[in-house]
Amino acid sequence: MALKLKIVSSLSLNLPSLQSHGITSPRHFMPSTLSITTKEVEKLRKLSCRRGDVYGEVTHSIPPEKIELFKSLEGWAEQNVLVHLKPVEKSWQPTDFLPEPETEGFYDQVKELRERVSHLPDEYFVILVGDMITEEALPTYQTILNTLDGVKDETGASLGSWATWIRAWSAEENRHGDLLNKYLYLSGRVNMKQIEKTIQYLIGAGMDPKFEKNPYNGFIYTSFQERATFISHGNTARLAKEHGDVKLAQICGIIAADEKRHEAAYTKIVEKLFEVDPDDTILALDGMMRKKIKMPAHLMYDGEDDNIFDHFSAVTQRLGVYTAKDYADILEFLLGKWNVEKLTGLSGEGRRAQDFVCELPRRIRRLENKAQAKAKQANTSVNVPFSWIFGRKVRV
Repeated sequence: MALKLKIVSSLSLNLPSLQSHGITSPRHFMPSTLSITTKEVEKLRKLSCRRGDVYGEVTHSIPPEKIELFKSLEGWAEQNVLVHLKPVEKSWQPTDFLPEPETEGFYDQVKELRERVSHLPDEYFVILVGDMITEEALPTYQTILNTLDGVKDETGASLGSWATWIRAWSAEENRHGDLLNKYLYLSGRVNMKQIEKTIQYLIGAGMDPKFEKNPYNGFIYTSFQERATFISHGNTARLAKEHGDVKLAQICGIIAADEKRHEAAYTKIVEKLFEVDPDDTILALDGMMRKKIKMPAHLMYDGEDDNIFDHFSAVTQRLGVYTAKDYADILEFLLGKWNVEKLTGLSGEGRRAQDFVCELPRRIRRLENKAQAKAKQANTSVNVPFSWIFGRKVRV
């Protein structure tokens, strides 16, 4: 039986029902009231550029034979990377940890949730919101992975192992933002409108982590970031438990477990690259560390505070959720995981890169100790309002 499509003009909208939402006329839907302005477009561009994120030129830093190398590793990836995914039917879903709206006890469950979170301080919510916003910018991360030469999803549904991993990894990660978003919404402790604006600004701003479409750079970065998010979510779980919200601790813990599993996949990829192409891999590691590993959400903006990411980061540092020490520890962990110090047969340039990255954790720690001592002496901490928590102030 053929389907008949009924075209409804805007004039046939049920205006009385729309009036209850403050919409009095079809003119509410017209471009003159909803189109983004030139000024707002310029704001998004400035967000992308404000931390020097954009080179202004697209570069491809690997030659064709390296692209062929990654294509030749498709079979290896199927056997060694895809095994780190979990079947959808055996995976947890956000609703497993949230009040059940289909049950009569839903309102009691929400009331119980709100009682649990009532003991959490504002500074904890700043951290949890920042973590959630970072997770919600997933469209940007998947887009970036699909710029990498030799591994990107060429059609949007390519059947190769690299493309399959990118899509399935994104699908698993997608649950993290969904779960934290819903939990925060039900908590009643945060300003969801401001949070939603921050997410929209962040995705609109995009991100240029300086991969140069180079999968060596991309997989080194993701190895670092997955371990960083594992640490961050693990520490938010610890703090939630300390403040009496065992359910939230469970939520953050299971997200951390996902990040740890994804870390295992990405570090395995880089380990393989060190095996088959040690010189170019150590040069890529050297290059990424000289550029510095920027956090995925460093272009965060809420429409009010141009420095909200710095303020959020200061709170995570003060509470020990993610610190400069963790940055050095992650690098040291990865260097050990990949046996970088023991690499042999490198070119002269490769050996110089090896020396640089192996010394870097100690150098980072020395600089951080000096910075902490200077900050302590200056005692420059201030209270900063966060729109995410209705403008209440938190020490940064």
